[in-house]
Amino acid sequence: MGKRIEHDFLGEKEIPQDVYYGIQTLRAIENFHITGIPLMVEPVFVQALGYVKKGAAMANRDLGVLDKNIAEYIIKACDRVIAGEFNNQFLSDLIQGGAGTSVNMNANEVIANIALEMMGKEKGQYEFCHPNNHVNCSQSTNDAYPTAFRIALINKLTGYKEILGDLAGAFQAKGEEFKDVLKMGRTQLQDAVPMSMGDEFKAFATNINEELSRIEDSKRLISEINMGATAIGTGVNAPKGYAALVTKYLAEITGLELVLAGDLIEATYDTGAYVQLSGVLKRTAVKISKICNDLRLLSSGPRTGLNEINLPPMQPGSSIMPGKVNPVIPEVVNQTAFYVIGADLMVTMAAEAGQLQLNVMEPTISFALFTAITYMSNACKTLKDKCVVGITANADRTREMVMQSIGIVTQLNPIIGYEKCSAIAREALETGKSVHDLAVKEKQWVTQEKWDEIFTFDNLIRPQFIQ
Repeated sequence: MGKRIEHDFLGEKEIPQDVYYGIQTLRAIENFHITGIPLMVEPVFVQALGYVKKGAAMANRDLGVLDKNIAEYIIKACDRVIAGEFNNQFLSDLIQGGAGTSVNMNANEVIANIALEMMGKEKGQYEFCHPNNHVNCSQSTNDAYPTAFRIALINKLTGYKEILGDLAGAFQAKGEEFKDVLKMGRTQLQDAVPMSMGDEFKAFATNINEELSRIEDSKRLISEINMGATAIGTGVNAPKGYAALVTKYLAEITGLELVLAGDLIEATYDTGAYVQLSGVLKRTAVKISKICNDLRLLSSGPRTGLNEINLPPMQPGSSIMPGKVNPVIPEVVNQTAFYVIGADLMVTMAAEAGQLQLNVMEPTISFALFTAITYMSNACKTLKDKCVVGITANADRTREMVMQSIGIVTQLNPIIGYEKCSAIAREALETGKSVHDLAVKEKQWVTQEKWDEIFTFDNLIRPQFIQ
């Protein structure tokens, strides 16, 4: 395999002739052995970098600061990057020093060398198409990187939102399936009042559906970009009209509702939108983890737990206890949620660490948000496909638990009053007698006819005031 020599102001390095990245990417590969997760693992980010460089080339061409012929080759090279043809050339670690300069230069070098090859030149003949002079024209890492990051986040969130919607839909379907299953509601893990298992599962769906609008709110905040800000927001080295024009082109080629920030100096250092999004991801993770806690409790047993529902058996649960099956899918979703909650703190600390006109910690933010979205997407899909759709209800058991519970005495409050209900509850607990036998047969505080009127299925799950 041949080599080529490239240089930067630190010196020279040999680059394998077959690769499209250059010396600055190679330095990043050598310097940043942190996560082991290279840029190519996030293809939406690679694609977004292609969009940014394409939009910049189009604007620079129109404004006469970039040779039209070079611009067209850059645009064609970007199209190939956008299509995913060169994902394996984006090798810089997601966490890195330099505020994302290595990512930006990885894109600049790859696109320049693709363009050179299309021109019939050799890789590294940068006098014909230069990573900095041409591909990075009118840009800085400080506007190109966050703009690409935001485009990637919006596209990644679109997929995440679809997966969340599917999960909510699966819970809603189970709600319909279980609408005639009577069960006991619980507060503080103690018997409360009866309800429908269908309503319980529909509430899970509602709980998740609430997050879809929060994601849309976050997407709107992230849609504000700082392209044209260049180094610190003053637009140094960018021609007049460039910021508005490149934003217009980016909106067109991405199909996203991107808008130019009103204050480019503020937008270049502000990471508030990321903090907000991270909070939304954490909020969703907390909610879904709580639902998984409920699924684990409701399926506990099978003989000595609640055993109200059955989760699909996915694998043997013990190396020593035959026949044991564990709720492994809710468990793995719980653990994924813990990561997202931790990643939120990571984003918070990175956002706070910004200084003056730039936040150099943005690569950490990108790592945290990308991984949080990826992991929660995977977890939600797993929860739906391998758990929720296969849940079954133990309807006879849940009805028996309702009718044998002390909690149903609450339904008698309007008829016989709180004091008599308390007396029944206390005696039922002490003797093991049922509320029905005590209220109707022994004490005769309620007639059988009134009992039958109160304790219908419909009245238990949608209580009407009866005296």
